[in-house]
Amino acid sequence: MTPQHCFLGFLVSVSLTQVVGAQPAPASLRPQRVHFQSHNFHNVLHWRPGRACTGNSSLYFVQYKMYGQRQWNNKADCWGIQEFFCDLTSETSDIQEPYYGRVRTAWAGILSGWTMTQRFMPWWETKIDPPVMNIIQVNGSLLVILHAPNLPHRDQKGENVSMEDYYELVYRVFIINNSLEKERKVYEGAHRVVEIEALTPHAVYCIVAEIYQPMLDRRSQRSGERCVDIP
Repeated sequence: MTPQHCFLGFLVSVSLTQVVGAQPAPASLRPQRVHFQSHNFHNVLHWRPGRACTGNSSLYFVQYKMYGQRQWNNKADCWGIQEFFCDLTSETSDIQEPYYGRVRTAWAGILSGWTMTQRFMPWWETKIDPPVMNIIQVNGSLLVILHAPNLPHRDQKGENVSMEDYYELVYRVFIINNSLEKERKVYEGAHRVVEIEALTPHAVYCIVAEIYQPMLDRRSQRSGERCVDIP
């Protein structure tokens, strides 16, 4: 849709709202479905265009604040952008604090009102990825080494922060015997090194793993299968 068609559509919306006495036309420019999506504490604000125009001539402006603050902060990298998302990971790095984000639109010289998110707390809402697995064969057994997902934050010493610094994590490891097409859970616990013994020679085994968070009663998706031939 061209800007001219968008403007005509906007004029139509103005005349309609004047006739029926509905909200002022700029309300139809407001971004919709403004919300955070969070994976491993990578916190990204998303939205959709307002109803008045779906073309690519709109510009978007993003602000954020921590719960309890009166002053909104401009996000410089997301000030007058055409994308429908804005990375606020650095601005929401205190993961146990709640935050808000909001977005407004500028189009054809008209500035919309703000559309605000619901309260967002990274610790509660982030979704964690499955563990990364390394598998080593040792004398007919398998040694499964598990790693929690990487996080974007560092501590005061500049070192990487572990997911285990924020949650109690329980690792679940499953083994699949391809010849029997049978799966069984071989481990559930906090250890990140798991030895799987008593494997049948000349068989193919596949390993998958997931992370469970007891405090939130939530689990990650499963990792991809890693398959090994037992000599």
